[in-house]
Amino acid sequence: MAKELNETTFKSEVLQNPGPALVDFWAPWCGPCRIMGPIVDNLAKKYEGKVLIAKVNVDENQNLAGQYNIMSIPSLLFIKGGKVVHTHLGATTEADLETQIKQYLL
Repeated sequence: MAKELNETTFKSEVLQNPGPALVDFWAPWCGPCRIMGPIVDNLAKKYEGKVLIAKVNVDENQNLAGQYNIMSIPSLLFIKGGKVVHTHLGATTEADLETQIKQYLL
């Protein structure tokens, strides 16, 4: 299960974490976000201990979404060393997302 983050926990869990992170910016009313939910959760289990995989609800964390210029959802940010190294917009397959994890985070 992907870890739920908010504006309070994002800095300590993602930016100050020495390991890589994949953060899914989403909202409950977003159809493509609901499609991505189980995919993100599966990858969180698969990469536990290697990559932090987390979710941020944009409705509840508007300042954080604004800080990262989230204009459409789902937006998946690949973060390494506290910096965004890649962004994926929209829904995709689990295989494609896993390829991106290996390319940008591992």
